[in-house]
Amino acid sequence: MPKVTEEHRLARRAQIVAAARTCVIDEGFHKTTMADVIRESGLSAGAVYGYFRSKEEIVAAIAEDALSSVDELFEKILATEQPLTPLAALEATIEHVVVIAQRPGGDVTRVAVQAWSEALRNDAIREVARGKYCGLRNGFLEIARRAQADGTVDADVPPEDVAAVMFGMIPGFVLQRLLIGDVSPATYKAGLRALLRP
Repeated sequence: MPKVTEEHRLARRAQIVAAARTCVIDEGFHKTTMADVIRESGLSAGAVYGYFRSKEEIVAAIAEDALSSVDELFEKILATEQPLTPLAALEATIEHVVVIAQRPGGDVTRVAVQAWSEALRNDAIREVARGKYCGLRNGFLEIARRAQADGTVDADVPPEDVAAVMFGMIPGFVLQRLLIGDVSPATYKAGLRALLRP
């Protein structure tokens, strides 16, 4: 029997996560079943359960997959030696949210909103979301520290407080974009500029 390569395993896992993402976007978290994911993936039940024991594990993988792209964004933002304002970081994050929302396979921000709700009841999803969101907030923390060192943010305020507020602006954008529908990156960034101008 031929050995399964790591590349093959990763591709198969990505196939299952993509199928689950499609199901959750189309039907919602609570209506999606493992049978739906198996059918959408085109794999056998044994193959799917070989990677994920439950729907919760798959939803956690979807969240991790979506949020890992935010990690990449912050690596890029923080790699620059130039002064970086909180406004510039927020604008870049808003643009990135829309980019990942428009990727093939459906708007993953819809899954994120469902995962936020489910994280209140489900420990496994809460732990994944908490870890990723703490990472995102830590990215904003580094930006806040740099801005305080540059003198563009008041140094008397703990940078953790600045980071918490910056982080809070991202779910606000996502929720308004999905639920109200009258917010775009351009309008949200204009509001941020008005609010955060020096």
